[in-house]
Amino acid sequence: MFPLERQKKIMDLLTIKKVLKITELTKELEVSVDTLRRDINQLTKEGKIKKIYGGIKLIESQFGESTIDERMISHLEEKNSIAQKCSEYINDGDCIYLDSGSTTFQIAKYIKNKKNLTVITNSIPIILELMNSDVELIIIGGKIRKNEQSVVTYEYLFNFNQLNIQKAFICASGITIEKGISDYNIEEAITRKKMIELSNEIYVASDSSKFGKNVTIGIAPLEKIDYIITDQNINQVLINQFKKSPTNLIISE
Repeated sequence: MFPLERQKKIMDLLTIKKVLKITELTKELEVSVDTLRRDINQLTKEGKIKKIYGGIKLIESQFGESTIDERMISHLEEKNSIAQKCSEYINDGDCIYLDSGSTTFQIAKYIKNKKNLTVITNSIPIILELMNSDVELIIIGGKIRKNEQSVVTYEYLFNFNQLNIQKAFICASGITIEKGISDYNIEEAITRKKMIELSNEIYVASDSSKFGKNVTIGIAPLEKIDYIITDQNINQVLINQFKKSPTNLIISE
């Protein structure tokens, strides 16, 4: 295993367990203590981990958005169930938009066998996931957000008005009854607003941990969202509140 592969494995393990002992890591990675210390020193230098007595711990963000790598493995069971439910609303011949995000990435895994499907996306991981399938792919033009592995759009690089999107699957970092859906990054928010404007039906794919949060940038009120698909861990009080809202709440199995 190369150093970068080992370091990614260490970060993956820390995202789940937060704290790891040196003895655990040497056994898990099947490397010597000296080799492991070189990886630890590199990750410490990058500010990703902190050394503690006998082990290491993850340095977590105190505020703001977690990285796409962290989100790819957090709430994974819930995101898989949401993605599977979303795929039931995607039909052969559809033209859909898949937003950048860890939940929409999971959707890509369930739609590879759809016939005559066109997927428009700004997500590099989704492009890579669908690259060898029969799905027709369109990636929007713009600037690369490296930490999010996404493309944020600019009008002069992409003619949005030519798109005929039947269904858009959008991610959100916050969802409230009062304020609708929100996100941390202004450029991602602009892209999502544009896609909501252009699409016939709007689906928000979001795990239950996002409910009750209203984060930095407002994207859209609930009146503009047709469906929110989430997991079974959502609070019953919220379920009752959504019965009175204009948005249909769908709970995955």
